[in-house]
Amino acid sequence: MMKTNGSRWLPILLFWLAALFSSLVQAEAPVILVFGDSLSAAYGMPAEQGWVSLLQRRLVERGYPQRIVNASISGETTSGGLSRLSAALQQHRPALVILELGANDGLLGQPPMTMSHNLARMIELAQQANARVLLAEMRIPPNYGPLYTQKFQAAFGELAGKYNIPLIPFMLNGVSGNPALIQDDGLHPRAEAQAQILENVWPTLDAALK
Repeated sequence: MMKTNGSRWLPILLFWLAALFSSLVQAEAPVILVFGDSLSAAYGMPAEQGWVSLLQRRLVERGYPQRIVNASISGETTSGGLSRLSAALQQHRPALVILELGANDGLLGQPPMTMSHNLARMIELAQQANARVLLAEMRIPPNYGPLYTQKFQAAFGELAGKYNIPLIPFMLNGVSGNPALIQDDGLHPRAEAQAQILENVWPTLDAALK
C-alpha cells in the first residue's frame, strides 16, 4: 500500500514538534548564572569535568528545574566582570547569580576597596534585574602581607552582610594545600578537586533553591 503524503511527513512533523517542545521547556527553566573566573571556567580541563557541569548534573538528578549558564572567564577580575555583567543579565535573565570573582584582583595586588566596590555594583545590578545573588568567598596566599590579606578576605563577609545575601564559604576548602588536587601551576584545582568544590558550594545553593 502506498503511503499518503500526510503519513510521509508525519515523522518529520513529530520531530520538529518534539524539538520545539524541548526548546520551550529549556527556555522556561529558571537560569542560574555562574559568573566567575578560572575557578568556575574549568581551567586546564574539559568543561564537562568542572564543578559547574557537575552542578548541572546534580540539579537534574535531584529534580531541580534550574538550568546553568556558565559565563565564567579565566583570568577575569572584578572590573572585567563589572564591564560585562549587564549584557549577561539582559541576555540570560537569570533567577539567581553565583558571583565568584575577586581572586585575580588579589593576585594582582589590586586595592581591596576597588574590588569591594566592583562586587557591590555587580550585586546591585543583579538585584535590579530581579536576580538573587550568592557571593563566593575568596582567599589569597598570606605572602601579600597580613593587612592586605585581612582587608581582602573581610570584604566578602561585609558585602554579604550589607546586601543580605548568602555567602558561599571558600570554594577551595579541602583543596588548597593538597598538592594532589592542585595543577602544576600551584594555583588551579585539578579535575579530581571539582567534586569537592561542588560540595563546598552545594549547601548554600541548595538552601537558596528551597
